[in-house]
Amino acid sequence: MRSPVRRVEAADVIVVGAGPAGASAAYHLATLGLDVVVLERQELGRDKVCGDGLTPSAVRELIRMGVDTSSWQRNAGLRVVGGGHLLHVPWPELPSLPSYGLARRRAELDRDLAEHAANAGARLLTGVSVTAPVTTASGRVVGVEARPSARAAHPGLSSPATLTAPVVVDAGGVSARLATAAGRLRDEARPLGVAVRAYFRSPRADDNWMESRLELWDGPAGRSDLLPGYGWLWPVGDGLVNVGLGSVSSGSGSSRRVRLSRHPRSAGTRSARRPGASRGRVPARPAGRAAGARSGAGIDYKAVFGRWMAAAPPAWGLTPDNQVGRLASAALPMAFNRKPHYADGLMLLGDAGGMVSPFNGEGIAQALMSGRLAAEAVAQAAARSTAAGREQALAQYPVALRAELGGYYTLGRVFVSLIEHPEVMRLCTRHGLGRKHLMRLVTKLLSDGWERRGGDAADHLIQILTRMVPAA
Repeated sequence: MRSPVRRVEAADVIVVGAGPAGASAAYHLATLGLDVVVLERQELGRDKVCGDGLTPSAVRELIRMGVDTSSWQRNAGLRVVGGGHLLHVPWPELPSLPSYGLARRRAELDRDLAEHAANAGARLLTGVSVTAPVTTASGRVVGVEARPSARAAHPGLSSPATLTAPVVVDAGGVSARLATAAGRLRDEARPLGVAVRAYFRSPRADDNWMESRLELWDGPAGRSDLLPGYGWLWPVGDGLVNVGLGSVSSGSGSSRRVRLSRHPRSAGTRSARRPGASRGRVPARPAGRAAGARSGAGIDYKAVFGRWMAAAPPAWGLTPDNQVGRLASAALPMAFNRKPHYADGLMLLGDAGGMVSPFNGEGIAQALMSGRLAAEAVAQAAARSTAAGREQALAQYPVALRAELGGYYTLGRVFVSLIEHPEVMRLCTRHGLGRKHLMRLVTKLLSDGWERRGGDAADHLIQILTRMVPAA
């Protein structure tokens, strides 16, 4: 019996994943005149585990994209609590950064950005699962195999299809299923974090500050273990507050690594083979978020969240009756833990390339920036007349990433290795938080809110430090 004929579609670029990284890449590619197809497994508006906070670095990228944020929750800076201190650190007005941050629930943020990219001319196909990369005999990725997602009500494809393009982008998040199928594995020597969060109705939902609690106690303060990480209470609009905690270990392969407790499903549909091309299967996505997130040391972070919430300030009203939705957790791939970010026709963006900051667990700003840098490299490549010239242009994408974040993420790995030790974290919070000038420097460093050129003395110091260390 003959196999059914697969529909073949072509584009200049295929983007897998319509989160912040994929939407940013699609928007910039479309505005640069390229034909870009975006494949998203879910329908738009799906809830994702995130702190929902947008630092000035993320706001800068949104401004570059022309996103209307006038109705989003705005904040003035950080309220830092720890070591017996309470400090308000406003976002500074800098030449390259605005003096405010934003907050937007991820379900709304992802929908807004994907629709913004589609309005710019990107072809957005939701409810579409990518099952395998299409590769040449030499291993170059030249497309993907895709099919309608089983649970999608209105999939963007009516039947399995082969999509081809000179450049394929994996912006599929932490699972990096396409990159994994192409043989790009996670570097377990790089940091890996875990985040646990829930939404609450709160009388302080209009608070103008993003509150960060730098002492993450596994129980009563001062009478339990101090964990590496921090807790947050961030108003996100509509009467809600995002409450969560994030923790980190210096290596995902170490004895302290973070594990998600659910097991992957069996692999999905195998794509048909075609003469002249070979394909690796895309690994199946886990059946759902973790039922409980634990480190190798046996820490149940959802249980820690419950104990941490028991000591939450009463003024926030964070009671079980005020919780909205589920308590959920997710892994945070950090410090470029999956590379190369470009090779053989395949680019890695955002979480797929391990771009979460090891300093603070932020990933949206980096995802948006990676989409912009990737689009610029692809547009330059599209204008070249030779294959060698196109490859030289595409290779500028990882170069640009290293220039922006390479040294900074190396410092971040040192930071993680220090705060893993409770005594170091205790000393930092007790003796550092009371020093306002020091905290302004630390805030710039931790939030990636420093000037790459020029700036003040704090900016110059961070610039020197990032140049002294090898790029991540």
